[in-house]
Amino acid sequence: MVDQPCCAPSADPAPGAKNEHPASSSASRRSTRGQVRISGGEFRMGDSFDEGYAADGETPVHRVSIADFLMDSTAVSNSQFATFVKDSGYVTEAEKLGVSAVFHLAFHGRPADVLNRVTGVPWWLAVRGACWRRPEGPGSDISGRQNHPVVHVTWRDAMAYCAWAGKRLPTEAEWEYAARGGLRDARFPWGDELTPRGKWRCNIWQGTFPQHNTVEDGHLTTAPVKTFRPNGYGLYQMVGNVWEWCADWFDPSYYQNSPTDNPRGPETGQARVMRGGSYLCHHSYCYRYRASARSSNTPDSASSNIGFRCANSA
Repeated sequence: MVDQPCCAPSADPAPGAKNEHPASSSASRRSTRGQVRISGGEFRMGDSFDEGYAADGETPVHRVSIADFLMDSTAVSNSQFATFVKDSGYVTEAEKLGVSAVFHLAFHGRPADVLNRVTGVPWWLAVRGACWRRPEGPGSDISGRQNHPVVHVTWRDAMAYCAWAGKRLPTEAEWEYAARGGLRDARFPWGDELTPRGKWRCNIWQGTFPQHNTVEDGHLTTAPVKTFRPNGYGLYQMVGNVWEWCADWFDPSYYQNSPTDNPRGPETGQARVMRGGSYLCHHSYCYRYRASARSSNTPDSASSNIGFRCANSA
């Protein structure tokens, strides 16, 4: 398959945009609220179908052993993130920077709010005022979308939430093990067929990317976090909807020397792993809504299709 860029743009370095201190509150003790316990085991990690992009490093397929852990049953929602912000006073990096990336067909605001189109991916607009509270730009808000996944969060924003919530980000290996839902070598969390019995099981792009979405699955952008049936572990929407940050640094060659037991990724890197794909993924452009698919982004990147879910050690 020809290498294609991920359907989430990377940010230019933004000195001074990060929070210098982690969020803190009385809620920072360990919490397993909303989490599912997943029994550990051994699985084959990587792309068994040879469908991935070479630059993503989904091969070689290799055996990995995972210890018991816990995973949020859903991506973190707007409601949950709002509680965190209210309690901690946290300000996201997109809010501090004053700009974030919005998909062009979803933009709501004045023409003057669009600072530019993102280089190389012109369907992404750099929009003044776009943030988790205003996901499509200044003309939008999250009223009525409390149960949609929070977006416009950087990796560091996600880490701050985890510290406050008493949780952590999953490792990449934990994420893939969880996404598979107990199935062996399956393409998706529910099996190998994208639309079994003609039913959509995830929120991705239908139509011709990036100009026309037929919205067959009912959603142009995000869907509520429990829209589709959960996988075998009781986890909702592990693929599609929004990209999910993982704890690991990204290295496309990591699988060649990855540890067998509970791998935690490279020691250093320039980008962090993202998993699961998003509502913008399409087979013709970004076939990363498979359980094995990998991608990455810089820790200060935010856009209207990047979110996260939390994990915990058992």
